[in-house]
Amino acid sequence: MTTTTTTINSPQPRRLRVDIWSDVVCPWCYVGKRRYEAALAAFAHREQVDTVWHSFELDPAAPRSYAGQGSYAERLARKYGVGVARAEAMITQMTATAADTGLQFDFARARPGNTLDAHRLLHHAARAGRQGAMKERLLRACFTEGQPIADPETLVALAVEVGLDEAPARAVLTSERFTAAVRADELSARELGIRGVPFFVIDREFGVSGAQPSDVLLRVLEQAWARAQSQPAESDPDAERADADADSPDGASCDAGGCGPTAK
Repeated sequence: MTTTTTTINSPQPRRLRVDIWSDVVCPWCYVGKRRYEAALAAFAHREQVDTVWHSFELDPAAPRSYAGQGSYAERLARKYGVGVARAEAMITQMTATAADTGLQFDFARARPGNTLDAHRLLHHAARAGRQGAMKERLLRACFTEGQPIADPETLVALAVEVGLDEAPARAVLTSERFTAAVRADELSARELGIRGVPFFVIDREFGVSGAQPSDVLLRVLEQAWARAQSQPAESDPDAERADADADSPDGASCDAGGCGPTAK
């Protein structure tokens, strides 16, 4: 008697996509990245998650360098209309918040500037599968190492550090390549109603504003996963339908007017 065994293949789970709008001179974006990473590490289906970083310039008119315009604290004081002592207290609080996530901020050394080139380089890195590494390197260069984030030679060196070839990276920065991609990201942000960053769009349905605690992000990932597995994949993989109306309740985000100074 012959026994025949039939194997029934279970359908593969649908992957989850997380789109994140942020800037490389936004301290809350770095904190938000760490909190998201912590949530992802605790997420049972993390191997099925694709993370895509999108451009958001907090100040498209920013100069390449703020040299001669005072210290970080002095510039912050002017932006908020407060005294330098109050600005320094805000910096101290932000530094402590970052430390809680394992980040070492050094605002005294920070050399921010126009971020268009950095965002163009991130799009270039995405083509080589190195976008996440490039994003991390840019944030660390800005907030921990005090590197001039708008300087082309600095950007090329950082690109090489994460495994990108020097000549193509330099070619991007000496041309207009990926400028249209940056503008498209920013147009998408406006269409979604995104006013501050970081902003997370999970599976094109769930919008999370600000550097929310990791447990909040984990709950949204789990909710999105459960919904995704009960529905077919989107026919348009680029569709974005998240509701971006809710502001970050704890001020943990940056927008064109500045950065919320506190986090619960």
